[in-house]
Amino acid sequence: MSTRVPLSGDFVNGDVSFWYRSLGMPAPGPPLGGDLDADVAIVGAGYTGLWTAYYLKKARPGLRVVVLEREFAGYGASGRNGGWLTGDMAGSPERYARTHGADAARRLQRTMFTAIDEVIAVARAEGIDADIVKGGVLHVATNAAQDRRLTEMLAHARRWGWAEEDLRLLDPAEREGRLRVAGAANALWSPHCARIQPAKLVRGLLRAVRELGVTVYEHTPVTEIAPRRAVTPHGTVSAEYVIRATEGFTAELKQYHRAWLPMNSSMIVTEPLTPAMWEAIGWDGAELLGDLAHYYMYAQRTADGRIAFGGRGKPYLYGSQVDRRGHTHDWTVSALWDLLTGMFPAVRQSRVAHAWSGVLAVPRDWCSTAHVDHRTGLGWAGGYTGHGVTTTNLAGRTLRDLVLREDTELTALPWVGRNVRGWEVEPLRWIGVHTMYRLYRMADARENAGQPRTSVLARIADAITGR
Repeated sequence: MSTRVPLSGDFVNGDVSFWYRSLGMPAPGPPLGGDLDADVAIVGAGYTGLWTAYYLKKARPGLRVVVLEREFAGYGASGRNGGWLTGDMAGSPERYARTHGADAARRLQRTMFTAIDEVIAVARAEGIDADIVKGGVLHVATNAAQDRRLTEMLAHARRWGWAEEDLRLLDPAEREGRLRVAGAANALWSPHCARIQPAKLVRGLLRAVRELGVTVYEHTPVTEIAPRRAVTPHGTVSAEYVIRATEGFTAELKQYHRAWLPMNSSMIVTEPLTPAMWEAIGWDGAELLGDLAHYYMYAQRTADGRIAFGGRGKPYLYGSQVDRRGHTHDWTVSALWDLLTGMFPAVRQSRVAHAWSGVLAVPRDWCSTAHVDHRTGLGWAGGYTGHGVTTTNLAGRTLRDLVLREDTELTALPWVGRNVRGWEVEPLRWIGVHTMYRLYRMADARENAGQPRTSVLARIADAITGR
């Protein structure tokens, strides 16, 4: 590790996440004990799988619902994310509008907003204390080019129906009153975001679904998904519906290897900051924080007074491989520390307590999908591109309606049944992704050096991968 990054005496790299470290690692439940019949088999015990199981059992208590998990519930992105319960949808409204019209795209956006409150309501009803505070989100511009993009972002949102109460520009006094980012040129604020502690939410959901009568088999890897069956080394589950809820690990299933690309994201978390540090930073509320860089960051003030700070590390491993340990490269930890302390110089007096990484799923068009094929019994939801904490809840309710063959407002949304082509074969995938992020880093460097407009390098990167 670079000596420039001060590490706490009990620093940990990997081992799932700080979120789980703060709770204590869970003791996994028993694996599948042989062949089994069910009504619905769900592959993956992250947010998507657990929300789907929850809503199915709430709607039809008599359904036999089982969940199959390779590690333990919440081992993947559900236990590693930045804790943003955000109303942002995965993909651009223009892409959804091309297939379903502009009004449908706007309905999807509004449904994402209400999904935040749905998660909060369920957590309250089920007694899940996940440190949830709906404090909104700030998007901060720290150079002239980012400021231009911020203005464009606001204009784009207005065209798609975001009113002043959904997203607004902060004047300098209010911006500084909320939190003081060094070099901030401008900021937008939206109320449509809440802070959560990710592992607390997933562990609470696990308890809730088990209390409803859902059986969750952990340490049960699914090696094959086929019409009406999920195959594991411990036995085969036969079910009327088999739902794939594997997100960033989807590429490990042979038949879905090129469906979604597993993209790495990394995080660090500080030790608890002192009152003097918080006095310098501000941040008295629980707002989430993001910037307008191409190689963007995301952060939260945790309930115990730390800053959890994330961004892209080593974005993609050749052949869609996945590092399950969540180990974060030294240069990534250094880059995140430099960015964090550049935004908040007072944090230089603190130390890094934990670093970890996880994978999220990226479809070829960067838009999420949900689908159930009644002919084969196969269903899925995912491809959240980093917006999964909220979208998984919408996915669970949508998959419930699809499985139960109910035509609802949710099943009519434009992400349902979306057909997206797979990613290119290697080495084209690796070349494309790494070229994209190299260009983004170069574009950010040019803009930080004073280039007043969005770098053409970033536009080339967008064109390469179709973002």
